Amino acid sequence: MAEGFARAYGGDLMSAQSAGLAPAASIAPLTHKVMLEKNIKLGDLSPRSLDEVMGGVDLIINISGHELPFKTRAPVEAWDVRDPIGESEQVYRQVRDEIERRVKKLIGSLRSRKPPASAERPGAQRVDSQGRAPRK
Repeated sequence: MAEGFARAYGGDLMSAQSAGLAPAASIAPLTHKVMLEKNIKLGDLSPRSLDEVMGGVDLIINISGHELPFKTRAPVEAWDVRDPIGESEQVYRQVRDEIERRVKKLIGSLRSRKPPASAERPGAQRVDSQGRAPRK
């Protein structure tokens, strides 16, 4: 759920990857159902183990309820979120809404710290539609 929300709401800001300490074989059907209620399709996503996460990691959100079994240089933020597996559809919705709220808050925090795109590229300069520097 968290990866789905992060991609939907913050895909321009981050590259979200989800992995688990003991990933399931597939995403639970109720997870798909309740996420579709928010117009988020998880069809291309699948549970992955930690060793399948690609590239450098800037932040780890741990919702496993367990300590990570490894040391990391990346900051770790622990979210206390109920595991809905084996619970009712209503519990899935409650968990979905809690994760959505937390992801939106995280994205808002990241957006407030992110410099404007032009500030990220020190050599960038403004040009007109013809590629020329604007007149002073």
